[in-house]
Amino acid sequence: MTGKGISSMRPQSKNMEVDEKDDIKMPLLQASDDLQILVPQPRENARKGIKELTFKIKGIECASCATSIESSLKKLNGVESAVISPLEGGAVVRHKPQIVSAKTIKETIENVGFKVDGFPEQDIAVCRLTIKGMACTSCSESLERALSSINGVKRAVVGLALEEAKVHFDPHVTNANQIIEAVEDAGFGADLINSATDPNKVHLKVEGMHSSEDVSIIKYALESALGVDLVEMDVEGNMVKVSYEPDVTGPRDLIQCIEAAAASPAAYHAIFYAPPRQREKEQQNEISKYRNQFLWSSLFSVPIFILSMALPMLPPYGNWIDYKIHNMFTIGMLLRWILCTPVQFIIGQRFYLGAYHALRRKSANMDVLVALGTNVAYFYSVYILIKALTLDKFEGQEFFETSAMLISFILLGKYLEVVAKGKTSDALAKLTVLAPDTASLVKMDNDGNAILETEISTQLIQRNDIIKIVPGAKVPVDGIVINGQSHVNESMITGEAKPVTKRPGDKVIGGTVNENGCVLVKATHVGSETALSQIVQLVEAAQLARAPVQKLADKISRFFVPMVVSAAFVTWFSWFITGEAGVFPKHWIPKGMDKFELALQFGISVLVVACPCALGLATPTAVMVATGKGASQGVLIKGGSALEKAHKVNTVVFDKTGTLTMGKPTVVSAVLFSGFTMEQFCDLTIAAEANSEHPISKSVVEHAKKLRPKSGSVVVHVEETEDFEVHPGAGVSGKIGDSLVLVGNKRLMRAYNVPVNHEVEMYISAMEKLARTCVLVSIDGKVAGAFAVTDPVKPEAERVISFLHSMCISSIMVTGDNWSTAMAIAKEVGIDKVFAETDPMGKADKIKEHQMKGSTVAMVGDGINDSPALAAADVGMAIGAGTDVAIEAADIVLIKSNLEDVITAIDLSRKTMSRIRLNYVWALGYNILAMPIAAGILFPFAGIRLPPWLAGACMAASSLSVVCSSLLLQCYKKPLQVEDAEGTD
Repeated sequence: MTGKGISSMRPQSKNMEVDEKDDIKMPLLQASDDLQILVPQPRENARKGIKELTFKIKGIECASCATSIESSLKKLNGVESAVISPLEGGAVVRHKPQIVSAKTIKETIENVGFKVDGFPEQDIAVCRLTIKGMACTSCSESLERALSSINGVKRAVVGLALEEAKVHFDPHVTNANQIIEAVEDAGFGADLINSATDPNKVHLKVEGMHSSEDVSIIKYALESALGVDLVEMDVEGNMVKVSYEPDVTGPRDLIQCIEAAAASPAAYHAIFYAPPRQREKEQQNEISKYRNQFLWSSLFSVPIFILSMALPMLPPYGNWIDYKIHNMFTIGMLLRWILCTPVQFIIGQRFYLGAYHALRRKSANMDVLVALGTNVAYFYSVYILIKALTLDKFEGQEFFETSAMLISFILLGKYLEVVAKGKTSDALAKLTVLAPDTASLVKMDNDGNAILETEISTQLIQRNDIIKIVPGAKVPVDGIVINGQSHVNESMITGEAKPVTKRPGDKVIGGTVNENGCVLVKATHVGSETALSQIVQLVEAAQLARAPVQKLADKISRFFVPMVVSAAFVTWFSWFITGEAGVFPKHWIPKGMDKFELALQFGISVLVVACPCALGLATPTAVMVATGKGASQGVLIKGGSALEKAHKVNTVVFDKTGTLTMGKPTVVSAVLFSGFTMEQFCDLTIAAEANSEHPISKSVVEHAKKLRPKSGSVVVHVEETEDFEVHPGAGVSGKIGDSLVLVGNKRLMRAYNVPVNHEVEMYISAMEKLARTCVLVSIDGKVAGAFAVTDPVKPEAERVISFLHSMCISSIMVTGDNWSTAMAIAKEVGIDKVFAETDPMGKADKIKEHQMKGSTVAMVGDGINDSPALAAADVGMAIGAGTDVAIEAADIVLIKSNLEDVITAIDLSRKTMSRIRLNYVWALGYNILAMPIAAGILFPFAGIRLPPWLAGACMAASSLSVVCSSLLLQCYKKPLQVEDAEGTD
């Protein structure tokens, strides 16, 4: 695109300045955190690293009280300013937390003799850790208990399937390093993924940093820069980590700051460094570890199997293994012992460590069962070896193959399980790689012409940068189109396959694909604030959150292992006693075994066939796949709890404006009721509404400009409005020249005693029946005319409501609009139950009324006025194009603002819960059936016996089958596909 083409669009770009500032301040999606802290949180001063505390002080009676508190606080080193209101007792204190803590400030005020109220007692920091070595639910539970017991930790959540932990802690009491130490003390490995307190952090690799003086120069230069919060130097790796405020600075500015700090040109050279994705790296390491362990185990186990099972069946080839070395001690015994020992103690070391740490935590997990089973088999076989070596007449059969093959099959199962578990987060992994690696940065002159184009790393883009996006290229960050027109494929973010038209003023999302036109985009959200980053954060948080249905597995896990150990002992004891008592015939005992060995094999089989892992994986793997799949379909589900509650929904409450309708008011007609000309009517309306920011006001002004008889392409002059006043919920008023002009509804006319005659009343009534809102214009006490404004119904609304009815879900509309318009919209879309003229709290009350009647209610809304209702509903669903407040209050976010996703969310929830139930049926059913078979219940009747090594294979297969069952959710398809007309014209 040439500079000439760019300059031709300059007027449109200027008109957007106000909107762009608002867009820059607010992320497209607000990240949710499951920790709620009901105290005012300190605000950070971006330029000086200063925190601002706001709280109340009780007992202030006069100005001298306030002055004495202020003087005491200002004496503290690190307090920048303190302002105390003597009337309300409000206090605002700005301080440097690294010098003086919030606690010290509170104590100082109390020492003066006043009580502090509403004080932020502590900052809450959040860190995420990768956890290594968890085997089953009891591991995650015991680790949660260990983390929660740390002084300063407020809450800890551990995800078994995700193999991560999220810890909320007081940074003044503990830190991430101490938390990692506690994890390691509990017997698990841990690596820090990130800290939520530093979402905007950049890693820079610096060349030329050779001495401590260089380190000091670079650190001082960065710390002196505006917007820099924290600088961490890694001298050995020549790395600098900088936490910064994106409103003030960015990665390119930081690189320039480092290079400018050098005494001589080119002494320092800084480049952006992207740390490897921790999760992918850990996943690959774990897969490699289990694969290598299985292969090494097989290297020893296969020869043991051949020596034990195959060669004895092939005389004379196997006769040599029975050659006696001393007494009854044979070559076969020696070889099997030599081959089995490395498997038991070197390759199987992980089971010993896991069992040791579990028992030290006073819990038991799968490692305890495996260690018990293999040790019994191994040491009993060693006992047989000693007897054979010392006695010249001894008959007994060792079973080293049981121990070795059991470990091999469990490692194989674990290997297949981690491979399958890796696929459960495939949808999330695809999202993380959507953003392109590079982007074209355009530098503009003061006239809006392009003067320089440079290719830079996407990570170096800063707010307000102008990015050129050519056909076929991906959009690197969120922004607003300022020049050009194109169609953008947003299917990877929203799931909507049809390309969406983008014109100047339209928002674009990072990671989407520009299809045909060349556009210039102004970056508004970069780094962790982009919609793509926040989607990933929301999905990760959802996958970590534990669904209520998981409580069943947690309860079972507490007594599962002790119960299995008890059952194994009872099995061995029962078979041994009945054998010694001669209850069953001797021919039941297999050749080469005695009664004790037969009983021991049954006991070992019971130990190793039981599988607590399958129970632990039943819920989290399904939630991981479902939340990832939902994100790829345009439905963001904030956790397992929301996913579980959505399947019970039998009533959906819809807001009207922006939810059932497009949320874009359009004037469809204008009429005159007096002797004013259309030109006068339009000019006075434009002048009165020019200062209003209301969407209806903007649509009225736009329509009035089109109606005005053209003396030129635009209005030549707009008279200045005096005494302009906004009347919330009614309209605006102002004096234009000598005329008093009112623009608004009937309520505004009544307030100014403007008569509304029969003709006007009939027009209003007729428009409301057509679901149109009337905007009346009064000039000097007479209704001069009216505009009819409509908000078109979304094209998919009627079909969605009909589909919900087919799912046995009732639909209700709650709106603040008038009854006539509400009833007309409800009739058009097929909703029978309507509540109109309802304020925000009234909406929440209506939801509570239905909940009291036993309904499970979902609320679908988009505005700030919907947030109380979204919070009150069992499941809140926010339209993605709505306000950040609504998105924050919701449990589910519909990214592309299409109502079909209400059905998708509910249907996906139902499918997921069905899959979780199936997983539980399989996991519980497997254990209920497998344990009696392993105990030998079929042996007297059918001669069926489950050898320990085969029992171990069954146990491994059980976990794998549950993970594969959850993976079938990847095949989920939307039940309803609606053509989205918006943005395709």
